[in-house]
Amino acid sequence: MSDSALMFDPVPGLRLATAAAGIRYTHRDDLALFEFVDGTQCAAVFTRNAFRAAPVMVAERHLAARAPRFLLINAGNANAGTGTRGLADAEAACAALAELAGEDPRAVLPFSTGVIGEPLPVARIRAALPGLLAGLDERAWPAAARAILTTDTRAKLVSRRFQVAGRTAALTGIAKGSGMIRPDMATMLAFLATDAAVEPSLLRRCLAEAVDRSFNAITVDGDTSTNDACVLAATGRLGGPAIADPGSADYRALADAVTEVCEALAEAIIRDGEGATKLVTLVIEEAADQDEARRVADAIAHSPLVKTALFASDPNWGRILAAVGRAGLSGLAIAAVRIWLGEVLIVTDGGRAPDYTEEAGRAVMAAPEILIRVALGRGRVTTRVLTCDLSYDYVRINAEYRS
Repeated sequence: MSDSALMFDPVPGLRLATAAAGIRYTHRDDLALFEFVDGTQCAAVFTRNAFRAAPVMVAERHLAARAPRFLLINAGNANAGTGTRGLADAEAACAALAELAGEDPRAVLPFSTGVIGEPLPVARIRAALPGLLAGLDERAWPAAARAILTTDTRAKLVSRRFQVAGRTAALTGIAKGSGMIRPDMATMLAFLATDAAVEPSLLRRCLAEAVDRSFNAITVDGDTSTNDACVLAATGRLGGPAIADPGSADYRALADAVTEVCEALAEAIIRDGEGATKLVTLVIEEAADQDEARRVADAIAHSPLVKTALFASDPNWGRILAAVGRAGLSGLAIAAVRIWLGEVLIVTDGGRAPDYTEEAGRAVMAAPEILIRVALGRGRVTTRVLTCDLSYDYVRINAEYRS
């Protein structure tokens, strides 16, 4: 797909640029820059992996100190597992950009994605910075969406519009992610921006709620990365007072739009899962609470046996049943559990549904999009998780990743 085929809305108060720094890839851009107008507010969420990458730690520290003016993102090198040198390299990249722009180094938030354990080639990044600053353009969203990719096969770019006090606000976001995807963030980066003005605490609340329903509700392979981050910026260029009331229609419109964009980007990540051939929606119903609903969803979504059956279009429902049983729910009444493939009831009263046929199950599993629904018979809580199948290509892509 060409850049021109990616539809989006520019966000007033934000310009972007990309460059080919040769960090790992050749013949493609691998560096992206976001420049925010003065007064922009930013919120971010980061990986929960204990081995957090150097750019995550630096970005958190800088964001706590002041509002950012720049996001500097590189692909091909994660700058993770690099110890004190990694921290110094992340800071050096920020300082180099800040010096050229006449800014405080803390006004730069660094982000990296790629191979873990290799030193960041700061000199290559530094050499590309003048060109980045000279090339800033509010319409460079598609180029930025491509520059941040690693094993992804396609760019992920989504825009929505929403109403704030009678004005039409823009919201645009990009993301990268294909493998090493699991709830609690994933091997993914996502960057969203709106021209609405938003009070900082509400911006953080809005992002946290959206991430819980989107990026924290997807899984490709059960692995959580060291570098995950999601940023939401509000430039305020729309005009008018900042959204400050969580009970207002304006906040609800903002929150709905941010969640919608995050969900669309999250779905795009799953559709682009490494080697994925099927999009699978898991709906867990009648759970006692959200925790046990997610435990059941994760047990199914992370099961290699379930995922390989999905790839083979094999309605091996015993694998799903076994995953539910090992999710660790105390006092689970097996007779109360029902499981569906699409609209086909496959399990009830502790065993195979009387009317179930292999032909009906196979027809559901042959589709490119599959719904697996599990009712636990324990309460009223429902959760939804997106995942995909596990194919030969997943093994090939990850076996060859550092080749």
